[in-house]
Amino acid sequence: MKRKTINTVIIIGVLSIISILMIQVFWIQRTIRAQKDAITIQEKQDSLNTRQFEESVRIALKNVVEEISDFHVDSSDVYGAVKQKSSNYFLVDINEDLHPYYLEQVLKRTFYDHNITQDFQYGIYDCYNDSIVYGNLIHFSRDSLYSAINDSIAGITSPGLMWEKDGHYFTVYFPDSISMPTVQLSGNNKSPWLYLGLIAGLLLIFFGFALSVVIRQKKMSEVKIDFVNNMTHELKTPISVISLASETLMSPEASQNQDKLKRYAEIIFKENHRLEQQVERVLNMAKLDKNELILHKENTDIHTIIKEEVVDNFEFINSIKSGDVTLYLEAENSFLNIDRIHITNILINLLDNAVKYSEKIKIEIKTQNKGKGVEISIKDSGIGIKKDQVKYIFDQFYRVPTGNTHNVKGFGLGLYYVKLIIEKHKGTISVNSKTGNGTKFTIWLPFGI
Repeated sequence: MKRKTINTVIIIGVLSIISILMIQVFWIQRTIRAQKDAITIQEKQDSLNTRQFEESVRIALKNVVEEISDFHVDSSDVYGAVKQKSSNYFLVDINEDLHPYYLEQVLKRTFYDHNITQDFQYGIYDCYNDSIVYGNLIHFSRDSLYSAINDSIAGITSPGLMWEKDGHYFTVYFPDSISMPTVQLSGNNKSPWLYLGLIAGLLLIFFGFALSVVIRQKKMSEVKIDFVNNMTHELKTPISVISLASETLMSPEASQNQDKLKRYAEIIFKENHRLEQQVERVLNMAKLDKNELILHKENTDIHTIIKEEVVDNFEFINSIKSGDVTLYLEAENSFLNIDRIHITNILINLLDNAVKYSEKIKIEIKTQNKGKGVEISIKDSGIGIKKDQVKYIFDQFYRVPTGNTHNVKGFGLGLYYVKLIIEKHKGTISVNSKTGNGTKFTIWLPFGI
C-alpha cells in the first residue's frame, strides 16, 4: 500500500469520526432541549396540580371544622383555623372535646366529597402533655373507600386514641403527594455526554488499531519486497558464478590445464555450498514458522563447538587474515543438552554479523556459568546499531539500514533464526549496542532441558 493511499485512508477516517461525533452532538443537544422543555411543562403541571390539591384540602378541612363546630353549640369561630405548613402537611386548631373516631369519619367523608383520594394520616396534639399521637395511615380504594393500613406507617387505630381535654389541634399529612425534585430529572442530562464520550473513545481506539494494522501491513509488505529482492540477488550471484565456471571448464583450453580445472572446480564447489546454505536457511525459516522444526538434542560441550566448529570453520570459509578472534572460555561446566547443528549455525551467524559490520575485525567470545546454565557473549568493535533499530533486529526480514553501503548481504532472517532457536532451547538472547562502539550479543542456555 502506497503512502498516498494510507494518507487518504487516514483523512477519510478522521472526517468520518468527526462527522459521526457532530451528528451525535446535534442529536444529544436536541434531546437535552426536549428534556428541558418536558421538565418545564411537567413542573408547571405539577405546580398547578399541587395548588389545586392544596386548595381542595384547605376547603375540605375548613368544612370539617365547620361540621365539628355546628355539632357543638359552644364552637369557636372557624376563621383561620386551617394552617398549611407545607404542600402536604396541614394543621387545624380547634377547642373541642372530640373523639378521634368521630374526627376520622368526618375526614373520610369530607375528603371523599372533595375527590381527595390520596393516602393520609392524622395526628392529635395534647397541649397539656405536649405530645402528638398519630393514627394509622388511611388508604383510599374503590371497594372499601378509606381503610387503615396497619403494615405501612406505624400508628394507633382511632378507638385506641384518647382525646378528652380541650386546647388541642389536629394535623393531616399526605405522604404520597410529594413530587420528584426537578434536580433529579435534570441530573440525567449528564448521561448522553457520557455516552458520547464512550462512543468517541471506542471509535478512536478502533481507528487507531486499524491504522496500526495498516501501517504494520505496509511495513511488512515493504520488508517482504526487500527480502525477495535480496534473496534473488543472493541466489543469482552463486548461480551466475557456477554457470560461468562451468562454461570455462567446457572450453578446450581449460580441459588441458589441470590447475585451471582444479581452480574452477573449487569455485563451483564453494558457490554450490553457499547456495545450499541460503536455500537451507530459507527452508528452516519456513519450518520454524510452521512449528515443524524438530530439535535433536544431545549432551554437548559448548566449548568444543566454539573452538572446533565455529571459529575454525568460520576462519576457513571467510579466509580471515587480518582480524582477531579472542576466546575467554571461563565456564566450568560447559556441557549442555542442545541441538549441535542449530546451535553451531546460530553462533556462526552471530560471528558472521560481527565480521560484516566491522571495518577492523576484533571479536571476543566469552563463556561463563550463570544460574542453571551457560552464558555465551559475542562482542565486536564494529559500527554498532542505533538505539531506535535495536528493538527490530530480531524481526523476520528486518535488516539494519547501512545507508549508501551495499556490501552487506543477507535476507534479514539470520537474527530471527537465532532468536527462534534460542527460544526453542528455553534460553534467552539480548543485545547491547551503541553506534560506533560495537555490539554485544549475550545468549543464555539452560542445563539439561
